[in-house]
Amino acid sequence: MRYNVKAEWDGEAGVWVASSDDIPGLATGADTFEELIEKLRVVVPELLEENGLLDMSGDEIPFAVFAERIEHARRAA
Repeated sequence: MRYNVKAEWDGEAGVWVASSDDIPGLATGADTFEELIEKLRVVVPELLEENGLLDMSGDEIPFAVFAERIEHARRAA
């Protein structure tokens, strides 16, 4: 099973924020997308274990991160 994580850029706070319908309690953020991935590698297994959702059949826990960052561009004059 693969767990899905949504990462969104919070422009006001200047951080990436992660949440998931698959992983109860997941709400974390980081300054860069790479830092967010590193945090998720620690937090995802912890939260799955705390919620009794961790499959003990293997050491690997696959998760997919779907990122969204909305930007604006100006037309050339």
